[in-house]
Amino acid sequence: MRYRTRTKVWLLRASVAGAATLCGTAVVAQAAADAAMAPAAGSTEAAASPLNLRQVFDAAWSRQPEAMALQARRDATRAKQTAAKAWTPEPAALEVSNRTDRLGSNQGARELEVGIAVPLWLPGERGRSAALADAEGAALESRAHAAQLRMAAAVRDAWWQWQRARIEVATARAQLDSTRLIAADVARRMKAGDLARADQHQADGAVAGGEAAVAQAEAALAVARQHLRALAGAAPALSGADDTPAEPDPGAAAIEIEAHAALQELKDRAAVAQRSVELNATQSRANPELTLATTRDRGARGEASQQTITLGIRIPFGAGPRFDARSAIARAEATEIQAQLALERERLAAEREAARVRVEASRTQLMAAERRAQLARESRGFFDKSFRLGETDLPTRLRIEAEAAEAERQAARTRIELAAAISAWRQALGLLPQ
Repeated sequence: MRYRTRTKVWLLRASVAGAATLCGTAVVAQAAADAAMAPAAGSTEAAASPLNLRQVFDAAWSRQPEAMALQARRDATRAKQTAAKAWTPEPAALEVSNRTDRLGSNQGARELEVGIAVPLWLPGERGRSAALADAEGAALESRAHAAQLRMAAAVRDAWWQWQRARIEVATARAQLDSTRLIAADVARRMKAGDLARADQHQADGAVAGGEAAVAQAEAALAVARQHLRALAGAAPALSGADDTPAEPDPGAAAIEIEAHAALQELKDRAAVAQRSVELNATQSRANPELTLATTRDRGARGEASQQTITLGIRIPFGAGPRFDARSAIARAEATEIQAQLALERERLAAEREAARVRVEASRTQLMAAERRAQLARESRGFFDKSFRLGETDLPTRLRIEAEAAEAERQAARTRIELAAAISAWRQALGLLPQ
């Protein structure tokens, strides 16, 4: 009888050892697999095309109103540049008039006048109009580039939120699988009389908690994925993603702050405002007009018709409240943009430094998190062996398993945070996603 009991205990411990070994192997394999790809949630999700950050950005930018209207705005700018190079500020006008006394004395008096009125450029107006058109063309391109950078910020934020949600789902599923294996082992040992029913309840409670954590993580993943869908028009696939989706590290590359798209946009707007001030200074009056006309008339019926040619010029009076208002508005716009440019330069400099410091801190955090995960894995192995030998109780085993899972989750999350910090650094430097 004693021999059978010892044999039974030996077989039970052997089964526990096998289950625990399988548990550790499954957790490590699942964590490695989930770090590389998140499982698909159905045939529809598996059919989604894998998208990287650059592809998501391109798709999102192509859907923006600024991108759709960009070509039309370029055409308008080219038309303005062509108009500024024309010989006249406005098209010439044809003038035709006819005078008769038919409704009056009816003596046969007639006068027919045909002429053409040609607007003339004011002194310096043509050159400054061309300069303003060129400045507006440059401002249009810098405005589009700045809009791309603003869209890149939104895409980057949504992308890394999705990556964080993927990591949460992967680690939650790995912890759930590990807890289920422990619960199955506890169930076998309870049936063998080695553990109490209270231990089974604790293990089943841990499984229920893991299932709740997986459901919560999957809900957050769905929200992040739909946010990306709203930006790009297509949701990225839940599988096939790279486990290191980081953008290139800018490193010590010397990127001048003046080349930043936000500053370039303001500088081009300031140039447009300055050109507007200069143009308004020349437009102190309306454009003069040169008139060339020919007149054919007769004084009475029977008299011979006479033909004359008229050459005239029309010069409007200058200055006045309207001119003062236009000049004041142009100067105010230029002053406002210059002040905004100085503030934006300071903000970008601070943002660059903060992003660089964040990257350095993230690297330190990653080293610490990976060290913690390694120690947690080793501790889990120690306590797993102790649990199999009956030297450690179930609550301690579950606590050690939870701590190891949390360490793995923190390490994976820190890797994503480092990649997100590098992406934010590139954003602060004015670089588009790659």
